[in-house]
Amino acid sequence: MLKEFRDFIMTGNVIDLAVAVILAGAVGLVVNGFVSDIMMPIVGHFAGGLDFADMKVVLDEAVVAADGTVTSPENAIMYGKWVNAIINLITVGFVLFMIVKAYNKTKKKEEPAPEAPAGPTQEELLAEIRDLLKK
Repeated sequence: MLKEFRDFIMTGNVIDLAVAVILAGAVGLVVNGFVSDIMMPIVGHFAGGLDFADMKVVLDEAVVAADGTVTSPENAIMYGKWVNAIINLITVGFVLFMIVKAYNKTKKKEEPAPEAPAGPTQEELLAEIRDLLKK
């Protein structure tokens, strides 16, 4: 029983799914690095040296004590990180679209199965039965 279960689990579909999950994680890391280290500095350059990760709306300023320690941290909406995440999502989606499109081009198109030979029509069967009954 255990052997059959193991054989069922280790079929091609489960292994394909595991490979896809691992590959998606690796592609996600590569694309995230591409977006944060290559694309965002270029976008920031054309946006006047703006770093999107630093964009925020401060709700409460940080409270600093006389000795320079922060007694209450700043409370802010970090919408710049959200912009980075949106750009990252669009880039990951585009890269995965291109990978799937390339993969689909490599797949061999299935040829239509040849039609089964047509059997005799109802009239031919009735004629054959009539001929057999005449004998």
